[in-house]
Amino acid sequence: MTLRRIELADWRAVHSWASLGEVCRFQTWGPNTEEQTRAFVETAVEAWAHSPRQRFAYAARVEGRVVGMGELRVRDRGQRQGEIVYAVHPRVWGRGVGTAIGEELLVRGFEDLGLHRVHATCDPRNLGSARVLRRLGMTWEGRHRHTALLRDGWRDSEVFSILEDEWRARNGPDADG
Repeated sequence: MTLRRIELADWRAVHSWASLGEVCRFQTWGPNTEEQTRAFVETAVEAWAHSPRQRFAYAARVEGRVVGMGELRVRDRGQRQGEIVYAVHPRVWGRGVGTAIGEELLVRGFEDLGLHRVHATCDPRNLGSARVLRRLGMTWEGRHRHTALLRDGWRDSEVFSILEDEWRARNGPDADG
């Protein structure tokens, strides 16, 4: 799996999963129309031109095909706080793609941006996403109640995070691969 900056040409690949109910089941967005997906990708591409850059959106490729995406968002530059988010096409669910995206985003957050803390959230019903966050070494911090209104009602959010020293202990020169 490789990550590269998202490009306008990626919108069709993004739409191949952003239009699916099972992908956006736990999200405030979707299923997307083509216009919504194009607008989302345009905004993600434009974010690379902002200074200071707060949003880093990437397309995830496996065997040359875009099968997912990930974003690293700087939530507070002064306090060195960030957030990661990701989405993966169902045809590659369970193959480690979400974990690989998360690992790359953490490398970029801690090594490239010098963040101190990176967090992520997921719907409590999204057990697969919670497993990915735990595999990344993130610690469950708790549940925030009614953080988002979805199609089926209010959603709680499970909050996970990892601190720079925890990440370095897992990924330093002496860490097990």
